[in-house]
Amino acid sequence: MFCYLKPLWGAALAVIIVAAGAGFCQAGAWTAEKGESYNRFALSSFYSDQNYDQDGDKKGAPSDADFRDLNLNYYLEYGVTDEATVIASLYLKYLSREDDFRKDETWGIGDIDLGLKYQLWERPGAAVSTQGLVKIPEAYDDREVLPLGDGVYDLELRLLYGQSLWRFFPGYCNFEAAYRWREGSADGQLRYLVELGSDFGKNFYGRIKLDGIEGMGDDTDVLDPEGNPSATTDFDLGKLDVALGYEIDPRWGLEVAYTPTIYGENTAAGATWGLAVTFKP
Repeated sequence: MFCYLKPLWGAALAVIIVAAGAGFCQAGAWTAEKGESYNRFALSSFYSDQNYDQDGDKKGAPSDADFRDLNLNYYLEYGVTDEATVIASLYLKYLSREDDFRKDETWGIGDIDLGLKYQLWERPGAAVSTQGLVKIPEAYDDREVLPLGDGVYDLELRLLYGQSLWRFFPGYCNFEAAYRWREGSADGQLRYLVELGSDFGKNFYGRIKLDGIEGMGDDTDVLDPEGNPSATTDFDLGKLDVALGYEIDPRWGLEVAYTPTIYGENTAAGATWGLAVTFKP
């Protein structure tokens, strides 16, 4: 199945990025209106000097290594119709791992996500959607000492439910559940997300999300002691994403975010700081 996707990834990415037209996209299960878009440019820094082992315990990284992931992400949602929204996400990454004996560095384009969200049902203040997504690992060499990703294709199907909370306070909640099929020997994943967002006054808004991944493997140790601890074939991970935003005007916005890992297995333990600019043409 995955082999048929490889010749198409470049053309599909070009079509979706060129499609960035105009407008606004709501969160979670809501889709963009036809011809409208949401663009987000985010600079993030992840630091880790600990890993979660196969039992979920935090342990110091081998050789007291420090791992850093500095990345620039462009995220796009564009309304093809009122019910269908295309999604694209592209990362430019710089990775470094330094221990008592050596320092390895890698930079380049990481995994590319292409997706389509389709609204199944909508009522005033509520929506249900489904979303398909493919992760494309063709822009980097996964044989690097410090690879930019796990080097496998992923295919995901997701169900999303969004609910306005304006009867109680100016906000919304969002619930998502997904299954991700992964190429080759990489194990499948259950993914889930719970989100709560709200406005604070005229221009400020905030959100908090629990973003989780549950690997379907047998919890054996798959961490590479000298490689990228966040790119493994089987892992569990839970993150708490807290963000505060400011709307400069109806088109431009700024966001700051703090995202610590709160549980996991076979992956890096640490925290991400982020700064983003949002643009709704």
